[in-house]
Amino acid sequence: MPRLERLSDIYRQMLTSFPCLERDSAPWQPMRQELRQSKLALVTSAGLHMRGDKPFISDPKGGDASYRLIPATARATEITQSHASIGFDRTAIYQDINVTFPIDRLQELVVRGVIGSLASHHYSFMGALRNPQRIVAETGPEVAQLLKNDGVDVVLLTPT
Repeated sequence: MPRLERLSDIYRQMLTSFPCLERDSAPWQPMRQELRQSKLALVTSAGLHMRGDKPFISDPKGGDASYRLIPATARATEITQSHASIGFDRTAIYQDINVTFPIDRLQELVVRGVIGSLASHHYSFMGALRNPQRIVAETGPEVAQLLKNDGVDVVLLTPT
């Protein structure tokens, strides 16, 4: 992420006036069991998807509020990024997807018995949306239901 003082006046103004969704409260559920007995899923806003999937698109009306499924068995080399934003440097993600989507590390933790299991799928959204209302009203609750249907106990959110 560049420092504001290094950006042009136009980019600095755009970033400092970017709309931010604010909530009065945050949903919170205490863990009901130990992590070693839990099923975990990853949810990211890094705009990741499997190499053969439809890329995320920049939508002038506020952004692409759709999501992509990433199988828990996916290898890091099978995942790519199509997130479009001037707000961050993607170099580290290109070098190691685990920087923002620690799929290899989670699979290792399952093998070591630290995590009980992984969900059948993880989910990816595209961040930097100017209008998150469709995620709030539609695609977010849809993914939440898919996670519940899969018996997920814990979700690791990786905002990007």
